[in-house]
Amino acid sequence: MANKVKVRICVGTSCFVMGAAQIQSLEFNAPADIADHIEIVEERCMSLCKDIKRKYRNGPFVFVNDELVEEATYEKVVGKIREQLKKS
Repeated sequence: MANKVKVRICVGTSCFVMGAAQIQSLEFNAPADIADHIEIVEERCMSLCKDIKRKYRNGPFVFVNDELVEEATYEKVVGKIREQLKKS
């Protein structure tokens, strides 16, 4: 298998309270088909919320490899990981 899918989760205060905490559970509670193929990285703050009105929607913000997932949920992130794995 190619490199692992890198999942970068913003855990700044706003993203954390908006749902990043649930997404962090991927580290210990990922579906079996992706569990061995992901690398979870927590970032203190990605500062994307500063550009919400101009560029982005709402957090939590998660990058799956280089693709940004806005308004991320556990389910959205798992789906994006599966997409990335199919590409590799």
